[in-house]
Amino acid sequence: TETKTNVTEFILHGLIQDKTVAKVCFSLFLLFYASIIFGNLLIIITVKTNEQLNSPMYFFLSYLSFVDISYSTVTAPKLIYDLLVEKKTISFVGCIAQLFAGHFFGCTEIFLLTVMAYDRCIAICKPLHYTNIVNKRVCDWLVAATWVGGFVHSVVQTLLAIQLPFCGPNEIDHYFCDVHPLLKLACADTYVIGVIVAANSGVISLSCFVVLVVSYAVILVSLRTRSSEGRLKALYTCTSHITVVVLFFGPCIFIYLRPSTTFSADKMVSVFYTIVTPMLNPLIYTLRNEEVKNAMKKLWSGKVKRSEK
Repeated sequence: TETKTNVTEFILHGLIQDKTVAKVCFSLFLLFYASIIFGNLLIIITVKTNEQLNSPMYFFLSYLSFVDISYSTVTAPKLIYDLLVEKKTISFVGCIAQLFAGHFFGCTEIFLLTVMAYDRCIAICKPLHYTNIVNKRVCDWLVAATWVGGFVHSVVQTLLAIQLPFCGPNEIDHYFCDVHPLLKLACADTYVIGVIVAANSGVISLSCFVVLVVSYAVILVSLRTRSSEGRLKALYTCTSHITVVVLFFGPCIFIYLRPSTTFSADKMVSVFYTIVTPMLNPLIYTLRNEEVKNAMKKLWSGKVKRSEK
């Protein structure tokens, strides 16, 4: 049978219904989005312009910042705009594009955080072999693999959503297009697709999370033989990473590791991994890292000197 979709646009319920609260949130989220762009761009520029930050850790960090900017841009501008308008609509094509881009950058970030944990694990557990194991070529391959992995995952999610018939209603109880809210609107039995979606998104989140936990367990065990100074330095780096992982993976696992059901808390939980984590990443990685802070000071003082000339 041919699937019939006569829905050309969807109406989003948005994040907040109360108009007064929405206006306050507009200013707040605008500030958040500006912070995401500024903070992550600053990291990218600092890493690219400072020769001392040429280790794989910073190479991956600059990519993480780029993914964070891209990922938040998929949902934040639309969310901010919708906080001020009465009717929040998105075209069918726009909805599918948002779904694709969201899963593409989100999954790429999951793989990238896993790669960063692997990098830290090798750096701390095998310091003498580190430069040979994680060389420039390996770094390029690992980053390419994160993009390919994100793309494959996203194509699967998008194809599952596209082939569903939508014959109305067309109201999405969310502030962006995602798989679970779309499954609720399909006029067909979506149980099997719901299970595939949970397996695809949830298993990726959970398996990467397990890899991360194992990496940090290995790191903690290997630190027992270190001097207290070496132990502190390694722990400092790892706690930054663990904070980001918990903030990003916790909400992702909550949303995606279940069949196609939606909870009222989903919207608030989604704000965490689409906006809060991309905003906090630059702070978490720079406030605890002397090398990055010094490089930023250098970058800033260089600009000031140039402007004085």
